[in-house]
Amino acid sequence: MYYHASPVAGIETLEPRVSNHGIPLIYFSEKRENVLVYLSNAIERLCRKQGFAYDGPWQKWGPYGFNKDGTLRIEEYYPDALIETYAGVSGWIYSAEAVDPADFAVNIPFAAVADRPVRVTGCEFVPDALEAILEAEREGKLTVLRYADMPERMRRWLETTTRQEYDSAITHPEYRFFLKTKFPQYLN
Repeated sequence: MYYHASPVAGIETLEPRVSNHGIPLIYFSEKRENVLVYLSNAIERLCRKQGFAYDGPWQKWGPYGFNKDGTLRIEEYYPDALIETYAGVSGWIYSAEAVDPADFAVNIPFAAVADRPVRVTGCEFVPDALEAILEAEREGKLTVLRYADMPERMRRWLETTTRQEYDSAITHPEYRFFLKTKFPQYLN
């Protein structure tokens, strides 16, 4: 089984969409809990909440990595990021029994991508993404690295990466707004 998360209800066929890679694809995971992070985009949520007007394609925010055993590790890069991004957000997890893989390879554990439409074979409503993430954490299906527990080496990486991301986001004012709002200590 393959899983895909979306804030859009009623999808019967998943269609390829352009994401950060610039190629129209559909992203799936063989693990349901791994798609929970896609129910909300911290950049879009913050910009809408702050009244930042933007009508282009939203930059995607992927605050996660993987543990040595391949389980998802959500990383809080700023205080309360998990709550701010996922609390009160609902969405749907769509499933597909088969996916014809695209020629585009992703180096993400348990992931698959398709470059052609995929028929949905199941759908689950998730009333609160934060609650679903915390439940998966309690069940040991994923881990959360909370901001307070972030090692100093990761904080240094975050500072360097934030500056690089800001400088390279010339065509994404929404992403620059997000970075400037959440990481002012690195961008002054």
